[in-house]
Amino acid sequence: MPRPLLTRSAPSERPRAVALVLHGGAVHSTRPVDGRSASWQRARMLQQAIAPQLHEHGVAVWLLRYRVRGWNDVHDPSPAPDARWALERVRTELDVPVALVGHSMGARTAVRVADDPAVVGVVGLAPWLPGDEPVRALRGRDLVVGHGRRDRITSFALSQAYVERSRAVTRSSAFHDLGQLGHYMLRDRDRWHGFATESVLDVLGR
Repeated sequence: MPRPLLTRSAPSERPRAVALVLHGGAVHSTRPVDGRSASWQRARMLQQAIAPQLHEHGVAVWLLRYRVRGWNDVHDPSPAPDARWALERVRTELDVPVALVGHSMGARTAVRVADDPAVVGVVGLAPWLPGDEPVRALRGRDLVVGHGRRDRITSFALSQAYVERSRAVTRSSAFHDLGQLGHYMLRDRDRWHGFATESVLDVLGR
């Protein structure tokens, strides 16, 4: 079994917070994630795009690479232990607040592990949030979700519904209709990157 991997991008001075980027994946797959993974490469592109502005605000941007590609088990999802491992690394090395930034399956992973004491909020980009996805881990956190209407992979409507359900437990929940954007964050990538940057800063209280 491969090990999870962190790619770190840090400001020039000691960070005051970390944005932890969680990439997408597949419903079922035990194939290892490597540097050729399209989901990881998209998240790497996101990390590189948002890091310069976040560094100006003292925010480090870390990217997690999971061990395997799939979610696999609704009760014990494969990416969740990797995300918790990454959060423990933040706590050990920096002990600062964390904003989770998840794309697709990464957003589902983020809302599962948002109960970690370091996490102050979640930014979901074109998230995969089924109708039965629990909201309890978001208690007392902030949630920001952006979804485009041209997404054919994950559901705009289910994202809206999840944000509505989450309001019972979150400190704040916001859904942003990103219009004619699709799923993969390749077209109009500047809009995705700008939305992610501003949402992270909002979650962290600037």
